[in-house]
Formats: sequence, C-alpha cells, structure tokens
Amino acid sequence: MYIKVKVTAGAKKETFLPVSKEEFKVSVKEPAERNLANNRIRELIAIHYKLPIGKTRIISGHHSPSKILSVNIED
Repeated sequence: MYIKVKVTAGAKKETFLPVSKEEFKVSVKEPAERNLANNRIRELIAIHYKLPIGKTRIISGHHSPSKILSVNIED
C-alpha cells in the first residue's frame, strides 16, 4: 500500500493527522538532516499501522516535504 505524507520537520510540537485512509499530515521535532525526520516519519507510520519499522519504506521525497511511503501490510 502507498501512503502520501506531508511533513513539517523541526516543529515545536509533534502531530500526526490522518487526512484520509492513505494520506497524512505529520509534524516531527527532529530536524531535516542526517535522515532524522525521515526515520521518525517511518516510526510514526509503523506505529499507526501496528507494524515493525522495517515494513515501511520511503519511495519518493527523501529531500522533500511531500513523501510517498510504501507500507507492507501483507505478510
């Protein structure tokens, strides 16, 4: 399954708002450097879907606030 995520990195408060079933708006405290924000986004998506972090992967948008993630729900 593919998930669209709109990200604000370096925010004062962490938020995770579902816009639809496959689209989220996320704010993370981690800065957008050294992959810190991307890793936190993967953690939040994994927690939301109750999956290990290894089942989530950023497909596109590594350096962009708009990202597409792949979530492997089937096993």
